[in-house]
Amino acid sequence: AGNAIGGLSVGEPAELMYEMTELVCDILPKDKPRYLMGVGTPANILENIALGVDMFDCVLPTRNARNGMLFTTQGIINVTNKKWADDFSPIDAELGGYASTFYTKAYLRHLMQAKEMLGAQIASMHNLTFYLWLVKEARKQIIAGTFGPWKTVMVEKLMRRL
Repeated sequence: AGNAIGGLSVGEPAELMYEMTELVCDILPKDKPRYLMGVGTPANILENIALGVDMFDCVLPTRNARNGMLFTTQGIINVTNKKWADDFSPIDAELGGYASTFYTKAYLRHLMQAKEMLGAQIASMHNLTFYLWLVKEARKQIIAGTFGPWKTVMVEKLMRRL
């Protein structure tokens, strides 16, 4: 059994969400999992991990994927933009995973422009792979004692529009 934190990430500024999360996490028992409901962006996840949150759920990775937004290790891609039409590089070679390395940005853009269901499926697979990578990497950094500096670099990268 653990504790759920809800009612945040419903339109308030991120800084206020972080302030409230920190306040709540300071009160909750340290030996029970803390679950933050409905949050969210990769940067939000890292910031809230730093505040003591253990678990998250959110529709954002798949909802955004269906609209062509991809989260990558280098930043955010809107694959429907024309600039990706002739980019035959993998979605995110650094990430690994089937969808991220097997399919190109140009092919995924084509699928999205043609409104092919496969485009949304590939984009969703990629974003979910990215989220799994992100929390696994955060765990590695916590264990290594390097989470703080890593988070600072990653949050900046993750908020960048490519």
